[in-house]
Amino acid sequence: MIEQLKHHTSMILAAHRGWKSEYPENTILSFKKAIALGADMLEFDLRRTKDGVVVVVHDKTVDRTTDGSGSVDQFTLNELKQLDAGGWFAKEYEGLKIPSLEEVCEFLKQYPNVLFNVEIKPDPSAKETADDAIAILGEYGYLSRCVFTSFDANILSYIYDEYHLKTQGFPANQMLHFVHGDEGTYSKMWAAGISMDLLTPKLVQEFEERDILAWCYCPDSEQQVYYALGCGVKLMTVNNLTPALEIRRIIRDEG
Repeated sequence: MIEQLKHHTSMILAAHRGWKSEYPENTILSFKKAIALGADMLEFDLRRTKDGVVVVVHDKTVDRTTDGSGSVDQFTLNELKQLDAGGWFAKEYEGLKIPSLEEVCEFLKQYPNVLFNVEIKPDPSAKETADDAIAILGEYGYLSRCVFTSFDANILSYIYDEYHLKTQGFPANQMLHFVHGDEGTYSKMWAAGISMDLLTPKLVQEFEERDILAWCYCPDSEQQVYYALGCGVKLMTVNNLTPALEIRRIIRDEG
């Protein structure tokens, strides 16, 4: 399923931590709403708890997105589940919880066509997180629907070398431990995530010449979406799905 994206002619939209602009990020509610609206792919972030459980959370600490404080890896899963992961966004979402990867996988059983952009955060235990995540996603039969992402070139290379899975990296100056050269980091990247402030037609072309799929983040206005399309990008990770979905509808209607 993932391989077809390189040859796709229409826009493919990945929901950044779910429908991040409207719902508490990296929650099952945010993922559910993104899929219902029309996202083709979910982007989510993985870290590891104190007791070795892979959980879906972006930041190194829980301070910003819960009512707790401290590093994710200093909490057990049970302790994380005591935290409110929704009230920080709006009172109506109080009571939402940080999900484990297994809980997300269970939820996704009902959506057999949704793709996954799985980001491994650069923690000291990132390799173990990658191993466990790949094992869990494999048990559910989801690996053919996954692209694995990391800002740490060592983790990206590990996933590519050990598991031969699709990987998304970033321009060299944005990555930790980037290796230059013909057999370096770029040779192990299936796709490249390009931020809107770096996105240019020239950079897209440079990646395409390396047979690396150009993938941008996060065009959240109509102007940004049209700019990304003008640069030659078809796969976009967005916080706000509405502008991109509307433009995709217009393009399809005109076509």
